[in-house]
Amino acid sequence: MKDVRAGVIGVGFIGPAHVEALRRLGVEVVALSSSSEERAKVKAKEMQIPKAYGDYRMLIEDEDVDVVHVCSPNNLHYVMVKEALAIDKHVVCEKPLAMNSKETGELVKLSSMSKKVHAVCYNIRFYPLCLEVREMIRQGELGEIYFVNGFYLQDWLFFDTDWNWRVTSEAGGDLRAVADIGTHWMDLVCFVTGLKINRVNADLKTFIPVRKRPKVIVETFKGKELKPADYVEYSVETEDYASVFLDFSGGVRGTLTVSQVAAGKKNDLRFEIYGSKKAVAWSSESPNELWIGYRDKPNELVVKDPSLLRGKAKEHSSYPGGHTEGYPDTFKQLFKCIYTAVEEGNKGQPLYPTFMDGHDEVLVCEAIKRSAQEGCWVNVKH
Repeated sequence: MKDVRAGVIGVGFIGPAHVEALRRLGVEVVALSSSSEERAKVKAKEMQIPKAYGDYRMLIEDEDVDVVHVCSPNNLHYVMVKEALAIDKHVVCEKPLAMNSKETGELVKLSSMSKKVHAVCYNIRFYPLCLEVREMIRQGELGEIYFVNGFYLQDWLFFDTDWNWRVTSEAGGDLRAVADIGTHWMDLVCFVTGLKINRVNADLKTFIPVRKRPKVIVETFKGKELKPADYVEYSVETEDYASVFLDFSGGVRGTLTVSQVAAGKKNDLRFEIYGSKKAVAWSSESPNELWIGYRDKPNELVVKDPSLLRGKAKEHSSYPGGHTEGYPDTFKQLFKCIYTAVEEGNKGQPLYPTFMDGHDEVLVCEAIKRSAQEGCWVNVKH
């Protein structure tokens, strides 16, 4: 993949994760941009990237950049993606694709007029055992799916001194926990099951209504390094917690709990899928183990081993059994899929999340917000 070159917009927590994964694939990262030229130059030097821009437009317009990775705060995604589409670049955008469905719908329409690759970074799809569950369901091993439940829990915003731009509705959007991590769970479950979310009934809660906002810029997960004198008070409008009843296509039912104030949970996404033949369960904090449940015989615990996996699960597992593959590997496998499409062209239904997937997730989020406000079931307007 050395002939395809990338540029990354955003140098916070997730931008460098993109750079690292791309380099593992042999993709050259030729440029990055940040909110200031000074910061861009510092980060470019740290990561040994030749070009640094304080204006993202210069990166998008750079003729050496074939694929633009948008890793900026949420409120900037729409304009950056739109400008990259305008000059017909391949685009990989962090979630959410944009702040509302009007914007995401426009981006879907614009991308459909191009032959370029357009993807949203729902990377959790690419844990090998998640792909294995997808293969199991596609082959009918679970039988008829009855219901799905699970959660995505973190504790990095547990204290009132914990801060990130995602807390603000201006930069992060009206929903926080749901949009930031809940959409990962929903995309993953819909991906592995092949189902769509048709209706939602949601309850949202902000447990910490006033947070202490740092007087200086703080990168994601770095807030614990500050002192009391470094803060000012900020009234919070976005949710710390959500519980959502889900009505999937085909009458399948589900429940999801999401929170970023769950003490002790560092990054735990878990799903359980129950069918008429057996059940499966998986957690991101034990990503190389898959639980399989039975009624009439002992349960199983499958450990990731590519020699025992099938189809896409085998294809996207790089290391032998007993060699752990984790969070950084999901970016590598996602980008492997995306950049293969860049080089060879899209063939059939992409395995990677498309702009349409990103649009669907925003539609579900809007339904969840409305449901919480009105206290009732709300249809998702796919």
